[in-house]
Amino acid sequence: MAIKIYKRNTAARRNMSIVKSSMISGQKPEKSLLAKRVRFAGRSNGKISVRHQGGGAKQRYRIVDFMQDKFGIWGRVASIERDPVRSAFIALISYADGEKRYILAPEGLQTDQKIISKEDAPIKVGNRAKVKNIPIGTVISNLELFPGKGGQAVRSAGSGAVLTAVDQKTAQIKMSSGEIRLISSDCYATIGQVSNFEHNSITVGKAGRKRHMGVRPGVRGSAMNPVDHPHGGGEGRQGIGLKHPKTPWGKPALGKKTRKKYKYSNKFIIKRRMKRK
Repeated sequence: MAIKIYKRNTAARRNMSIVKSSMISGQKPEKSLLAKRVRFAGRSNGKISVRHQGGGAKQRYRIVDFMQDKFGIWGRVASIERDPVRSAFIALISYADGEKRYILAPEGLQTDQKIISKEDAPIKVGNRAKVKNIPIGTVISNLELFPGKGGQAVRSAGSGAVLTAVDQKTAQIKMSSGEIRLISSDCYATIGQVSNFEHNSITVGKAGRKRHMGVRPGVRGSAMNPVDHPHGGGEGRQGIGLKHPKTPWGKPALGKKTRKKYKYSNKFIIKRRMKRK
């Protein structure tokens, strides 16, 4: 995997880059696993609820199997593809019984490689096993938080959790953020780190590319009028004039904790995530 930096032929191309991966097969997506993707451009009942969304290139949703519940059936990696709606690569698996499914591709997965999902699957990249049967220190992804619910955590590009301890009923998982979380040892997880770890290193380069992604322009609050934003108004450049930044609706924009104080899953978190600087 490498990052391709474009030549500076134009101002728009300056510093623009993309990820060029040797994992990608270059095949067209499986038609039976495509679905229509309806986009609402950040609107709810016609009113904008999320700003700066809209437009963008048309996309077809790839139906990804986060459960991987074809236990004991070997599958062959038919192709590895890009997914327009997620940062990680996806792999098309052709199972021995003829069924095809998409899964999240771990880093290092190869075309024509065989994988399996079962309780005590071999510890090999791409295989899926119960946490209690995975050695301590193994990097895992597409992790179940509750048995039978399918992968809910560690699914974005380059992310990987580390199994730090296993008990008879529970296991401790260290997330990418530094959070240490308690889960049932009967939860399933995929061996290996999620693919496309260089995703955060690319430079978008131009505004048009952002528009293709469905991102509309954002305007600074300090550039608005007082009627439009709490930061607006003043002659020339002004500070926000408040104790802390606010959203257009007067709510704290930075630093305020939004997690519920008595959330049901608090008891599963042993150590909170590290604060980013």
